Amino acid sequence: MTMLQRIAIGAVTAVALVANSGAGAQAQTVIEEWASAKLPPPPTLKPATIVPNETALLVMDFTNQTCTKERRQRCADSVAKVRDLVTKARAKGALIIYSVAVPGSVPADILNELTPAAGESVLPPLGPDKFIGSDLEQTLKDKSIKTVVAMGTQAQTSVLHTAGAAALRGFKVIVPVDGMSADDVFPELYTAWHLATAARISPQVTLTKFDLIGF
Repeated sequence: MTMLQRIAIGAVTAVALVANSGAGAQAQTVIEEWASAKLPPPPTLKPATIVPNETALLVMDFTNQTCTKERRQRCADSVAKVRDLVTKARAKGALIIYSVAVPGSVPADILNELTPAAGESVLPPLGPDKFIGSDLEQTLKDKSIKTVVAMGTQAQTSVLHTAGAAALRGFKVIVPVDGMSADDVFPELYTAWHLATAARISPQVTLTKFDLIGF
């Protein structure tokens, strides 16, 4: 190999190394860019009206395994407001449906403050979307339900997926943001943002808070 050939090969190799180095620097993923992300403005909360004979309250996963001060303070802090809305809605004839989440949990694990009344349904552990593996959709249709109120913990599982699934099935969805909880604020923030912006879901969803809900 001549000196000229060696120089040419070296030059090509150097160019390739520089090109690859540049490509690596530009090949950022969302993980590398995570810290630079800017939060979008918060969604607007709107008033919501419950029509009792057309509305079901989904009271999801408020159990001794998931919603105590020791396990999830933010959930424990939401219980009194959830209880008050359930009590008012029940008295006016709205459908109340509960669920439990932890494998092996049973209706008796639901918090005492939210004990189901006689005849109220409790969905077994099903995963984050309460429509999957249950007769929830058929129950809502049989009862001529048009609107569901989604409350629960964790926000990014039961509330996000069940509220989204309800919206995609054509139901109107009311989500009181002070009735959904997580281990910290970010999952709740993400859930609210997703429900307020996702195509085909957001037009069906009203984000609200308990103080803005009437009958």
